Order: sequence, then structure tokens, then C-alpha cells
Amino acid sequence: MVTMVIIAINVVVFLYAAVRDSSSIAGQFTQVHIDLALNERLVANGNEWYRLVTSGFLHYGIIHLGFNMYLLYLLGQMLEPTLGRVRFLLVYFASLLGGSMGVLLLEPDALTAGASGAVFGLMGLAFVGSYLHGANPLNTSIGTLLMMNLFLTFMLRDRISVGGHVGGAIAGAVCALFVMAPAHRGVPRWATYLAPAAVIFLCVAISVASVNGA
Repeated sequence: MVTMVIIAINVVVFLYAAVRDSSSIAGQFTQVHIDLALNERLVANGNEWYRLVTSGFLHYGIIHLGFNMYLLYLLGQMLEPTLGRVRFLLVYFASLLGGSMGVLLLEPDALTAGASGAVFGLMGLAFVGSYLHGANPLNTSIGTLLMMNLFLTFMLRDRISVGGHVGGAIAGAVCALFVMAPAHRGVPRWATYLAPAAVIFLCVAISVASVNGA
């Protein structure tokens, strides 16, 4: 359910942008991106911290949206039943905000948007989770998917947010150490909720420090 709600929100935001300016369907830069996407100068000048979140629900064109939502659907079908709705949502936002943190640290001048930071976080979570449960993630489909997407990220870094993807993946991987820990490690249940909440707090704190120190 959480996965489908997140997808629905992304689609609604895309339709809102399309109604405001139909050129956004083809990936053109529009006023909605100026209003909602992530950029250090815009955040600092207007104290617009909401951009840390809104940028993760905004896309550049229907192909950008479709690719991210397809991956989100696949990963959500795999992870949400395992984690439960609350932990899945916490990890999703931890990854989204990790992506925003990465953007502000590595690409502060870009006007960045997209759910890919959160999607990379889910891939990072599944990758580390596979390792924790005794599998070699590089021999799994999730490992192949993550490595392929990281390769494309760096190959197309002029058009793809390296900071957003890497920041999201790291945030998801850190969450996995707790929420995906096998039973024999004895991680208390409360820690599986607290850990992604702590990652959310840390990502926001680093983002604030980055903007205020710029």
C-alpha cells in the first residue's frame, strides 16, 4: 500500500507540473521545477527547506518518472512486505533525504529533482540485506541492478545526479544494518524503527550545516 501511495503522489505531482506547463512532459525545465526542485542557493535565500522533500517527488519528463516508478514498484513489492509499512516508509524517506544531502554536498548549484535518490536507497538496503543474510549480493539481481545503475550514474554524470544517487544508496545501506539484520544478531525491534529515523535526522542536520556553511 505504501509503495502504491508513493507512486500515486509522484504521478499527481507530475500531472500538476504538466497542467501548469505541458513542456514538462518532455522533460523541459519549467516554473514548477524552480518552485520545488533542490538547489542550495534557493534553499538558503528563501529558507525553503521543504525542497529537501519536494524535490524527491518531482521529475524531468515522463521517461524520468516512468523509469523511477517502475523501479520503485519492483523494489516496493520485494521490500514492503518484509519491512512492514512503517519501516518501509521510514527507510524511503531516509533514502530520499540522503539523496538530498548528497546533492547539497556534491552538486549544490544544480536544480535537482527525482525519486532516484530514494530508489537507490532501497537498492542499497536490499544489497546490504542480502549480504547480512549470507548471500553474495553481487550474484543477485539486486546487486546487478545496483551496479549497473551506479555505472550509468557516473558515465552520465553530466545529466544524472551523482550526489543524489550515492547519498541515497548510502542512507539505505546504513538503514539496512538494523532493519535487515538477521535474527541471530539480536537487534531489538525498537532499533529497527529508530535507526532510519536517526538517519533522517542526520541527513537533515548535514544538509542544514552544508547550506548554512556555504
